[in-house]
Amino acid sequence: MSRFCKTFGVPHPIIQAGMSWASSNAALPAAVSNAGGLGVVAAGPLYPEDFRKVLREVKALTDKPYAVNVPLYRKQADEILDITLEEGAPIIVASQGGPQKYLARFQAAGVKCMHVVASEKHARKAADAGVDALVVVGGEAGGHPPPDQVSTMVLVRAVAKAVTSVPIVAGGGIADGDGIVAALALGADAAQLGTRFMATREAWVHENYKQAVIDAGVSDTALVGQGLGPIRMIRNGFAQTYLDAEAQGAPKERLKEIFGSTALKHAALDGDVENGKTEAGQSAGLIDDLPGAFELTERLIREYRSALARLSELNIALEGRLKRDHERVL
Repeated sequence: MSRFCKTFGVPHPIIQAGMSWASSNAALPAAVSNAGGLGVVAAGPLYPEDFRKVLREVKALTDKPYAVNVPLYRKQADEILDITLEEGAPIIVASQGGPQKYLARFQAAGVKCMHVVASEKHARKAADAGVDALVVVGGEAGGHPPPDQVSTMVLVRAVAKAVTSVPIVAGGGIADGDGIVAALALGADAAQLGTRFMATREAWVHENYKQAVIDAGVSDTALVGQGLGPIRMIRNGFAQTYLDAEAQGAPKERLKEIFGSTALKHAALDGDVENGKTEAGQSAGLIDDLPGAFELTERLIREYRSALARLSELNIALEGRLKRDHERVL
């Protein structure tokens, strides 16, 4: 059992990422938690009372651990944090802000705290502040990956070497059990999957959005908005307009205008996947179906167990070969 599983009481090292709109509901995170992973409610786009309602629905659907993701920069963040405590959410995943804003009072209430980081520097700071785990997100991730675009393979390994005091969760580019095992091999204690869980029946996004994820190849995403809070998204008309203007040397004010002309909501709720911000990671190219979230989580568990067994068999075979070679030398 990994450090993550022991710390958070979750049977398997699988986390469904907190995704604005996609997991801003009860059905998706509850299904993941019921299957043995950690489901995460995304508070980002929810009004406070809607957020409270979702938390109460989650508690009615599962008695397993679940988490709440709170972007600390959002308006009404303090009220959202208050509701998280009032409703007894057992785990908080905080992002886009410093842990000092919430850590002391949450830990005093017995709430476990994970913090999202995208660099060794921020990982050390968060660990030193006393968080219970780090979520390390690499450049392949959808939504808001690190601006410097260091890959998950490199960044997770760097943080695992730099910070050994708390569990590490790897995110970005992971869509199946083999990817989960790869994350564990890098030194992570669990893996976070976002785009994969976006393509599930319970995800609270438009069917057009889900189909766009399924149809995308591994090279069909683009990083849009460098210097403006970049997002990784499926390449569409909006993305191409922005990238063309950027390539032509458009002034920053023009780039800001284009970037602010649409939003994730237009794709997620309205289904405008040509002009909205269709946030998704490179792992979209590994996705080709639309299962239920419970079914998907069970599949991921089978896949990573199978991958571990395959590696174990390889290790046994290698040890046998080394032993035979050693005996021949003697």
